[in-house]
Amino acid sequence: MQHEKFGEKDFQTIIGNLLRYGVWTSLSVAFIGGIVYLMHSGSQIEDYSVFKENDRNIFEVISTVYHGALQGNGEYLIFVGIIFLFLTPVLRVLLSLFSFLLEKDYLYVGITLIVIMIIITSISFGFSH
Repeated sequence: MQHEKFGEKDFQTIIGNLLRYGVWTSLSVAFIGGIVYLMHSGSQIEDYSVFKENDRNIFEVISTVYHGALQGNGEYLIFVGIIFLFLTPVLRVLLSLFSFLLEKDYLYVGITLIVIMIIITSISFGFSH
């Protein structure tokens, strides 16, 4: 029995599945959150003043969304779906990094690390004006 090597084609399959299932998962969670929200708050008039600028760091936002989703709040379930949608391509970049490391393609490892640093920087400074 010959031992097969984990190759680029395997990583491409994993990345493709990650993108496919990540989008479907995020859409499903947001859809369920929308149904829950409409069941509990569908007859209320929406207050759009909540869209004013808010100075909170990313960890406060994630904590608030997490606790709200655990309580079954439809609005926060929609936010979880949106967060999953944003995380899907980020995870794709991280998987690409491992793929390039296994292939020993150090030029693309460097480029991918730069992309990851840009993502981290934009998340960090985007929430803490």
